[in-house]
Amino acid sequence: MLGEVLGVERRRRWSDDEKLEILSEVGVGGASVTQIAQRHDITRSQIYGWRRDLKKKGLWSPDRGAVFLPVDFSAAQAPASASAPSRSGHVKLRLSNGRCLRFDSGMDGEALTRLIRAVEAA
Repeated sequence: MLGEVLGVERRRRWSDDEKLEILSEVGVGGASVTQIAQRHDITRSQIYGWRRDLKKKGLWSPDRGAVFLPVDFSAAQAPASASAPSRSGHVKLRLSNGRCLRFDSGMDGEALTRLIRAVEAA
């Protein structure tokens, strides 16, 4: 059987800066890896591969582009009576938009809820 290649070979070269720019688009405005891949006419596996390779080079981290938002805790009400004993520990919470929150496990639930809503809205 004789095969024929149709079309022009589309092998493209991407600089690390171009790869980082494309990777940073994931999650912005809720954009998924699939949507970003389609936008740039590449495959999802390329995005995951670039992320892995750039992590090895030390050029990419999941916290890249972290945003710090002001939060007003003065409006939080103190518990009326004795509270349950709290254990100190750190918690890491990854939100649906890809952002990550780190906080003390003893943090007030209402304050944490306001913080999560503020970060998701940003």
